[in-house]
This record gives sequence, structure tokens and C-alpha cells, in this order.
Amino acid sequence: MDRRTVALQIAGQSYKVVSTAAEPDLHRLAATVTAKLAEVSPRKGPAPPQAMLLAAMALAHELEEERAKREALERRARDLLRRVLVRIDDALEHSGDDVEAESDAAGLT
Repeated sequence: MDRRTVALQIAGQSYKVVSTAAEPDLHRLAATVTAKLAEVSPRKGPAPPQAMLLAAMALAHELEEERAKREALERRARDLLRRVLVRIDDALEHSGDDVEAESDAAGLT
């Protein structure tokens, strides 16, 4: 992939980053960081390092929460799928028993 320099604006400050990521993605991420900075430090102008740290910590916390939600959803989906598969297996097993019983009744065995 091509590495290129992209100019970004975060909380009123200009940054140049070298990345292989798509430029629109970088701008979207920069906007997310700017929005989070505005939440944790509503001052205008350049963000102090402490505000950047708070924004990074808040975003990391949100990421952890979303991962935990996804993992819980994946566990629930796996459990539900297991239960459905057990029910299907049971239904197929009973269906096979019914076919055998019908064959026996018809004198086909």
C-alpha cells in the first residue's frame, strides 16, 4: 500500500501523518478525536496535552465497552445456535424414528 502524508485538523491544531489508511478515514477519525476533545475540555483553541490524554482515555474506555458488548452478543449468538442445532438434531432423530416405525408398520423391514 502507498504511504502518503495527510494533513489533519484536530481541535484547531494541524498535524501531518504518514499513513497507508484512506484519507477520508483519517479525516473521520480526526473529527472523532476533535469531538471527544470538545466533550472532555470544552475550551476553544489548541488542546492542552492533558485534554488529549483525557480524550484518548475516554475513547479507549468506549472501545473497551463496545468490545465487551460485542463479545457478549457473540456468546449469546453461539449459545442460541447451539440450542437450535440440538433441537434440529432431536427433530431429525425423532423423524428418523417415525420413518422406521412407519416402515415396520408397512412391513417394509
